[in-house]
Amino acid sequence: MTRRTTRRALTTAATAALAGALALSVSGSVQAAPKVSTPGFLAAQDMPQADGNFWTAGAVTAGAPETDPFCLEKVLPAQGTTWHRQFITDLDTTGAQVSVQASGNAAAKKLAAKAEAAVAACAADWLRTTPGGTASWDDYGRIAVEEGARVIGVGVSIPEAGPGVHLLGIGRDGDTVTLVAWSQLGNLDQAPVAAFKKTTTTAVNKLR
Repeated sequence: MTRRTTRRALTTAATAALAGALALSVSGSVQAAPKVSTPGFLAAQDMPQADGNFWTAGAVTAGAPETDPFCLEKVLPAQGTTWHRQFITDLDTTGAQVSVQASGNAAAKKLAAKAEAAVAACAADWLRTTPGGTASWDDYGRIAVEEGARVIGVGVSIPEAGPGVHLLGIGRDGDTVTLVAWSQLGNLDQAPVAAFKKTTTTAVNKLR
């Protein structure tokens, strides 16, 4: 073997060794991103049932819904992992569930509190932007499930349209917050509060 060939062989070997060392260094310093699993969602049969009112559930879809649930506009965070599912009936009743995995328990607690505050202020906020409208709300209290849940009802009406009633459930399990919405034509006294509390409880229990 000539000196030139030997030098070339040594250079090639050194280059390969350096590349191997760099590969080991990179692979040792890069950590796999944590796997995010989709939380459990409500099924059609978990929504409040009524005679002649049959629910159909859409697919669980990554991301926020195209239209935020009533009272929850501007609540969903820009960061965090979000999924949603829409529910419809053959009548005038609709529903939705949105779940957000926050960066940690503290961030999830903050998001749940923000959602509760938005829903509690929803009737007054709606009145300020709807001249001639009427609105009312009722706090149906907290539910002892995981880190807790709360159900609030909001009723709105404008002269040229029928009244609408909305039930909102906000619950949390660890770093995941779920928001459940139910809406139909009618008044607060027609809302299925007991059944919706059960729906909200089921939604929180299904998160894990």
